[in-house]
Amino acid sequence: MATRKKAEPEKEQPKEAGGEDTPQNATLQKAAKAIGSALGAMAVKTGIAHPQTAPKKKIGKLVKKNKTRLPRKEKKQAKKKLSKQAH
Repeated sequence: MATRKKAEPEKEQPKEAGGEDTPQNATLQKAAKAIGSALGAMAVKTGIAHPQTAPKKKIGKLVKKNKTRLPRKEKKQAKKKLSKQAH
């Protein structure tokens, strides 16, 4: 009986269909992706499905500028000086 077990060849486990790298399998995968994307586009156009939207970027608070500002009276005086120089 021991010789009989050795004489029988061991059965190979079947490989997964997605794991093979054959040209036929690659062609089938490309075709499946193309068909799926076409169907998805048609579903969006007909209104059956909604397109995925990208997540919105969060807008932070505005940073205050350290800008020096003249008071109104000084601004008016500076404006008058400029207008006198122009004439």
